[in-house]
Amino acid sequence: MKKPRTLQQAIIYFADADNCQRFMVSKRWPDGVVCPTCGSKEVRFISTRRMWECKTQHARKQFSVKVGTIFEDSPISLSKWLTAVWMIANCKNGISSYEVGRAIGVTQKSAWFMMHRIRLAMHDDSIAKLGGKGKEVEVDEAFIGGKSRGMHQHVRELRQITKGDKGKTPILGFLERGGDVRVHVISSRKKKALQAEVRQHVTAESTLFTDALPSYEGLIRDYKHQVIDHAIAYVDGKVHTNNLENFWSLLKRGLRGTYVSVEPFHLFRYLDEQAFRYNLRKKPMTDGDRFEFVSSHVLGKRLTYAELTGKTSTTCS
Repeated sequence: MKKPRTLQQAIIYFADADNCQRFMVSKRWPDGVVCPTCGSKEVRFISTRRMWECKTQHARKQFSVKVGTIFEDSPISLSKWLTAVWMIANCKNGISSYEVGRAIGVTQKSAWFMMHRIRLAMHDDSIAKLGGKGKEVEVDEAFIGGKSRGMHQHVRELRQITKGDKGKTPILGFLERGGDVRVHVISSRKKKALQAEVRQHVTAESTLFTDALPSYEGLIRDYKHQVIDHAIAYVDGKVHTNNLENFWSLLKRGLRGTYVSVEPFHLFRYLDEQAFRYNLRKKPMTDGDRFEFVSSHVLGKRLTYAELTGKTSTTCS
């Protein structure tokens, strides 16, 4: 069977454990299986356990294709994992953990944990700045959420530092026209914090479009800064932030319509998911291409349940 092109084909194809194994090996070790502990290619395959064993003497000689990926230490089969990856990568407005759980036959709690691990694979690791000389970048902020009862301690702590509009969490977005969007949870909309974010993510000498928030004042020294005052108009020729406004509407539609209630502690993961979809929206990619893109970024990203729920001192990022 050729590579799956639809969800139905993917379910059938990955129902075969050998197909799952071959697919993940091709993504992880295109030049041959390598021991994740010592890097040796001197390994043997244990067919009865679907594992490899390194011939070099060291701890953790035996390893599976899951080791060192978002799938590590998960008892859930790759057939279910890969189906979940397909679903979350290709549902435009997101998909709830309840629906994923029903579809692949796991509990809602397991599906919720799986989806956060998949969102980690969707995270953009690029440190390259947006914009550049002659490039146009829109910058805008938004607020997500509101008051909620019975929140965990780590959520209350985050609320205390964000001080958003009526308890909401502030986020800041950067969109290069004709390029990608990046969005981050921010601690404050104050001038010092907000401008530090801009300088971290946008190349100097870029043409910068913002609204009339006073915190943006002073960016003219490093950027070709143009402002649109929304009290007067929303568009003045090329001066607007409408592309980011469109992204905010897509984000909020997913958060309110699909996920319903997102705690601030987890918000950045949902931002990664929506930015992933938005950045691939105009690229000539099929559902299968998006699935393979996510599957190619599962290596070196580990998220434990304790980290996810804030029960350890390890920071999730």
